[in-house]
Amino acid sequence: MLDCKEEATMKWVTRKNASVDRIACPWLIKRFIDPDAEFLYVPAADVIAVAEKEGAIPYDVGGVELGHVDGRCSFESVILKHGLKDPALDRLALIVHGADVTADVAITPEAAGLKAIAHGFAMVHGEDDHRKITLETPLYDALYAWCQHQVGRVKPAAE
Repeated sequence: MLDCKEEATMKWVTRKNASVDRIACPWLIKRFIDPDAEFLYVPAADVIAVAEKEGAIPYDVGGVELGHVDGRCSFESVILKHGLKDPALDRLALIVHGADVTADVAITPEAAGLKAIAHGFAMVHGEDDHRKITLETPLYDALYAWCQHQVGRVKPAAE
C-alpha cells in the first residue's frame, strides 16, 4: 500500500530536449502545485501514450489543455488551470511567454534575455532535461524574486 504522500505525487510528461516552457513549467509546478512532482521527457510522438500508461499529465505538446492554447504558452495554461493568483507570477508569465513564443519576444525586455539563457542551457546540456531543471531552478527563483520586487513597486491605478 502506498502512503498518502506517494499517492499525492503527480507525474507530468512532455517532449524531450526542453527549453523555456518545458523547464519553466516544472519550476512552477514544484514551487506552487506539487513539490514532489515527477517529470518525464519523451519523444514528442510518445507523449500521449506515456501519459496514459503512467497516469501522467501531458504539457507543452499540441492538443493538450496545458499547452499553447488561446494565445497562452504552457506556463500560462498551468497558472490558469490551477488558479494561481499572484501578481509576481503574472509578471513572470509575461516574460516566459515572450521567451517561448518567438513572435512575442518583444512583449517585455526580459523575454529576450530569458530566451537566450534558456537556449544556452539547452545547447550546453542537450537532452539532459532533468539536469536543466536542476540548474535553471535558481534562475527562475531569482527571476520570480525580481518580479515580486517589480510588482511591489507598481502603484495601483487611481480609480
